[in-house]
Amino acid sequence: MWSIFKSFFFLGWISFGGPAAHIGYFRQYFVEKHKWLEDSEYAQIVALSQFLPGPGSSQVGFALGYKKGGLSGAIAAFLGFTLPSVTIMLLLAMLSRHFLDTEVYESVVHSLKLLAVVVVADAVWGMYSNFCKSRLTVGICIVTASFLLLVPQISTQMILLMIAGLIGSRYLVASATAVSGSFKPSVMPLLLFLLLLFCLPLTTRFHSLLAIFSNFFWAGSLVFGGGHVVLPLLQGLVGEQVSQDAFMTGYAAAQVVPGPMFAMATYIGYVMSSGSIIGALVATIGIFMPGFLLLLGVLRNWQLLASKPRIAGAIKGVNAAVVGLLLAALYQPVFSSAVGTLTDVALILAGFYIYKKFNLSLLWTILFFVMAGSLVS
Repeated sequence: MWSIFKSFFFLGWISFGGPAAHIGYFRQYFVEKHKWLEDSEYAQIVALSQFLPGPGSSQVGFALGYKKGGLSGAIAAFLGFTLPSVTIMLLLAMLSRHFLDTEVYESVVHSLKLLAVVVVADAVWGMYSNFCKSRLTVGICIVTASFLLLVPQISTQMILLMIAGLIGSRYLVASATAVSGSFKPSVMPLLLFLLLLFCLPLTTRFHSLLAIFSNFFWAGSLVFGGGHVVLPLLQGLVGEQVSQDAFMTGYAAAQVVPGPMFAMATYIGYVMSSGSIIGALVATIGIFMPGFLLLLGVLRNWQLLASKPRIAGAIKGVNAAVVGLLLAALYQPVFSSAVGTLTDVALILAGFYIYKKFNLSLLWTILFFVMAGSLVS
């Protein structure tokens, strides 16, 4: 379990760029470098995370830990990947927000955003090579990316993934023999999810921490598409308990620290509980728990379900659509939020060449971007 925690703890400190970048980091580290699983299995996990509410990239990390070490491995992966961002958000909440405006901090963050462009581009290229080998899969990829760029809504993403699955189940049917057995979800995690979802609102009057946990659990249960989507829902749930200024400060901080954007719950929970670290942790656990319970409910038998010919064909279609999804994300928000000048483009091209040509480890690539970006700034 220590090796799982250590791997995700390292990634948790350098995973800037949002969910798409995190998926790129995970693929480079666990698929290409450490060979924990094949690219096809990784793509299935990514696709599954898109259909479930909650923090998509954190669910992928949770599933990777589960595949490697069971439930304890999943918890180790979650703690490792989330602890850095939660620690930073808690410190920002405890000290002040003025550090966000310092020139050194902004320079380092900007450099790491440029690194995220390289990582996501590499992930898109690698997954395109593996999953877009026919005219149909290439078409699914391009159409998905085009629609998401024109209509960047979570509903568009869900509809496109479902259409890709239907096309794949009809025209990309696998010839392999299905594994015997039937799909049986894990009942206990799903029952616990439903119990908490409907019972928590009844307990909010008994203790302020229960109210915080309930608000954030509901936010994590109803949000598809990650941290940016949770903003309006969470703002509606906390209401006047948090000032507009404090809420937007937490949201801004979550966008520039590494790791999952759902870590903004740490900042908001700290403010809601009048400066309580326990309140911050309760909010953090509350917003992540629903997605993980749902994932545990279906993950164990996911491979059995995926082995059936028509389901396997549907997964091929969805995999191609996931490549298109990442391709669209490469431009918006990864590229658009990171690149502002031609110098940024030059650094990305140089970094990508060094990253691929010299096959450097991620740590050396990070050092290159931090040093180069700081010098340019």
